[in-house]
Amino acid sequence: MTVTQGVDLESHLRRRLEKKPLLLMTHLVVGYPSLEANWAMLEAMDSAGVDLVELQMPFSEPIADGPSFVKANHDAITAGTPWDAYFDLAARASERFSFEIVFMGYYNSVFTMGAERFCEKLSEAGMRGFIVPDLPPEEAADLTAAARDRELAPIFIMTPANSEARLAEIGSHASGFVYCAARKGVTGRKTDLSEGVAAFLERCRTATSVPLGLGFGIRTADDVRELRGLADIAIIGTAGLDAWEGLGADGYRQYLKDLVAETV
Repeated sequence: MTVTQGVDLESHLRRRLEKKPLLLMTHLVVGYPSLEANWAMLEAMDSAGVDLVELQMPFSEPIADGPSFVKANHDAITAGTPWDAYFDLAARASERFSFEIVFMGYYNSVFTMGAERFCEKLSEAGMRGFIVPDLPPEEAADLTAAARDRELAPIFIMTPANSEARLAEIGSHASGFVYCAARKGVTGRKTDLSEGVAAFLERCRTATSVPLGLGFGIRTADDVRELRGLADIAIIGTAGLDAWEGLGADGYRQYLKDLVAETV
């Protein structure tokens, strides 16, 4: 299945930001707890009005992920989640739902496929870009070139530990949006948004002109509300998985609706 997309990711995000002050990006690990559950989660995301979704390809050593996602990655691998299943889910979701989809995964997975083939498959599946947290921009020339040919956005990560020079270097490669990690470490732990997040986002704004997404520890509707006027995209990762597992399908749908309500 080949899905045709139109405008590039940054332009699409800008158009959405003309209609509301903050977008919401959610996340799932493909194959966990099952592909059928993934589809139900995607249906709930679309129904709630989520703007962007990260589809994570499971990997055995997900170094940026906390315990919940580490378990999800390992269980998905054990169950068997091949690339074909990943791209089939992505293509069906791109065709069916109104949100945009980006790849999330680790460089070893990309390397084994090759930059050209990887970007070709993303494009065919209607995906908009990719987040590869263990690949710094200065080492991503081949992947970035292959992405540019297909209007895919390489999405890089800024952290509070980056110097001004490093932020500027990352910003010079930025496309689509920048993923701003609210703190050092791995995903999942709650972040106190009063502890320097506004100043960090101001530094990121100085370094790039593309929209800013903030993730790592964003968990509640109150957290999302606090990001209005600071970030362009609120990124929900581990908290979404926790909601699915702790609240069930109905509770998960309501959780997403509560998050989206704080973006308008």
